[in-house]
Amino acid sequence: MKKPRKGTISRKKLDIRTVADRAGVSIATVSRTINAVPTVGPDLAQRVWKAIEELNYYPNTQARSLVSGHSRIFGLIVEDITNPFFPELIQGFEELAVESGYEILVSSTGNILGNLTTCVRRMLERKVEGVAVMTFGQEEPVLDDLVSRNIPLVLAEFRVDNPRISTILLDYQTGIQQAVDYLKSIGHRKIGFIAGPHTLHSANTRREAFLESLRQAGLPADVTIILEGDHTLEGGVRAFERLASSDAMPTALICSNDTTAIGVLRAAYHAGIRVPDDLSIIGLDDIHFAEFTLPPLTTIRLSRTELAKAAFTALRQMAEQEEGKKIEREFLVSTSLIIRGSTAPPRESI
Repeated sequence: MKKPRKGTISRKKLDIRTVADRAGVSIATVSRTINAVPTVGPDLAQRVWKAIEELNYYPNTQARSLVSGHSRIFGLIVEDITNPFFPELIQGFEELAVESGYEILVSSTGNILGNLTTCVRRMLERKVEGVAVMTFGQEEPVLDDLVSRNIPLVLAEFRVDNPRISTILLDYQTGIQQAVDYLKSIGHRKIGFIAGPHTLHSANTRREAFLESLRQAGLPADVTIILEGDHTLEGGVRAFERLASSDAMPTALICSNDTTAIGVLRAAYHAGIRVPDDLSIIGLDDIHFAEFTLPPLTTIRLSRTELAKAAFTALRQMAEQEEGKKIEREFLVSTSLIIRGSTAPPRESI
């Protein structure tokens, strides 16, 4: 076995004492610096962090949380990690957390309501300092577990009268209204909608926004071309096949999310229906893939960056609340129409 060269430090011996020796300070000073105790002066703290960097030392986060009483971990529970919308949301949330010295613990319910209880239990076991529940309507049954422990929460589209809970409101109406108005302006009158599962509050909200947008535009709501999907690629295929087998095919179709719309694009291609010549398609979310479909997908943008920023800001405000400082309880994330190649005037209006 090779011995460490003279002047090098064995990785097995690399600990807080080694950092203290390198920085020329006490072990207590290193500990206070790592745990951000304000009694450590800036010069001493700089020496400690320089030694940590030179030694490539990784502080024990569990030990730090025991000393400080704070885990500096935020939980993030998402609806379906296989949906590209959510990895993009997670990435934005994690970038903000790392910049601010937090870690994140991610769980996905997989669209199974019973899994949410397990996700919440994992969060509680890790002593998270707050949880962002981005399941868009599945969270009500488990709220009591979190609320009773006084853990800061941020919820999407779900208002609760509790000072430790913030809400992110999503303005679907604006983007969906823009989509309906745009389709009407280029000649469409028969506009269908593929909704998400009725068990999701957000899916019902999007469906109601579509119906209201039709009313505002003076267009009829034909229930035969308003179908329920499940926010998956396969669900988009199945919904389109149901439409194609009926006599109620619309000239334009708005989908409750991009994943559904991409499934519709595929099914339409295999059915010999040309997009946008025979059918215009609009999604919702503007996931990264939407720009690379053939044709590129017209969609209603719901910014993951804005959503992640709102969720992280809400949790951090509550976790680091200063006495007497007012906390923002509601955040609004807007939507807007992004026009690409999957929409065009209907044949009869050309």
